[in-house]
Amino acid sequence: MKIAVISLGCPKNQVDADVFCHSLLRAGHTTVAEPREADAVIINTCGFIESAKAEAIETILTVCAYKEENPNLKVIVTGCLAERYRQQIREEMPEVDAVVGIGSNAALPAILERVAGGETVESYGPKTALALGGARVISTPRHFAYLKIAEGCNNRCHYCAIPMIRGPLRSRPLEDCLAEARWLAEEGVKELIVVAQDPTAYGDDQGKNQICELLRGLNAIEGLVWIRLLYAYPERITDEFIETLASCDKVVKYLDLPIQHCNDEILKGMNRKGGRAAVDSAIARLRAAIPDIVLRTTLIAGFPGESEEQFEELCQFVHDVRFDRLGCFAYSAEENTVAATMPGQIEEEEKQRRADRIMDLQSRIMGEKQAARVGQTVRVICDGVDEETGLYLCRSAADAPEIDGNVCVSSEMPLYPGEFYDILIEESDLYDLYGVPVESAE
Repeated sequence: MKIAVISLGCPKNQVDADVFCHSLLRAGHTTVAEPREADAVIINTCGFIESAKAEAIETILTVCAYKEENPNLKVIVTGCLAERYRQQIREEMPEVDAVVGIGSNAALPAILERVAGGETVESYGPKTALALGGARVISTPRHFAYLKIAEGCNNRCHYCAIPMIRGPLRSRPLEDCLAEARWLAEEGVKELIVVAQDPTAYGDDQGKNQICELLRGLNAIEGLVWIRLLYAYPERITDEFIETLASCDKVVKYLDLPIQHCNDEILKGMNRKGGRAAVDSAIARLRAAIPDIVLRTTLIAGFPGESEEQFEELCQFVHDVRFDRLGCFAYSAEENTVAATMPGQIEEEEKQRRADRIMDLQSRIMGEKQAARVGQTVRVICDGVDEETGLYLCRSAADAPEIDGNVCVSSEMPLYPGEFYDILIEESDLYDLYGVPVESAE
């Protein structure tokens, strides 16, 4: 059969799709990019927050509508939304041919055969049956790839549904992670992006934290040029972790600290560990040891009970810390989470107003930081070319793919995806930098 795979949500979800896509190819199926050309469409959904659920539902309905022109089309839904809302999908979307929990991803080739034979299938294996590794395809551009080192989470933040959806923390064996990283490097991957719900907890479930050992092992792999770690929880940023980050030459000096808030009372209500002291300590120690480190964070505005004074404290925190990258989201009350039942729920309009104000504040900071880079020479990796503008789309070590901005390069000489170049920055805007190769400038 011709299979189209649509994967929504985070890079961790994408890696899951890479694994089950490989199993489908091994079973003799082929993949196509256009769902209208497919015999079956597998939608790997996200169901983390309201906006992600809305996107997943819209995608499912759009694909199901293709059945009007192709009545034999089979639609299979898997991923977080399928794991979390199995009954609702079956009741409200009867056009869906199979609803598959994440624990049944390995059974997708067999499930595909069943739906091809006219069955309607529901399959939910235990969450622990989701493979932590295994053979996969590389669905990203060949020069960068994600390495998922763990599944699930033990943090139990009161606003988060991930433990319900994905289960407790399960770390992959260290050598298994390193073996996959070596394979990716052999396949031409230059930038390896390490992902998990909480990478700094890697190995804790096995009785020994191994994130530093993993980074050192990855740093020794020939062929890798950049190693990027997404997400580091402030209370787990030890002196050893900072020393490892500073000393491993391939590990880019970029870190995402998902701190969510700065007020101790709000952090306690969120069930976040360490409080403001851990946040301040982590930022101060990182910047002292690695002065040029790029720090990114995410914040939640309008958490239940957040007073105007606590929100003002958050605004002042953003103003003082001056993160290099920041995203702020209005609190989303997720079913069956502790926070959804808390008193002091805030009106949607007010939550959004607070989130918008934080982003306005950060926009001014970002504009200043971007302007300060004009005149600098930065090392970039080329991702490709923008067909509309003719500019090459590149990224510096300060820019994670599909998250941060681009370094847009005007060049008469061709630039090639996956290759590195030195670029003189000539202009900036809020998100992107613009420049030319140093050779051209000279």
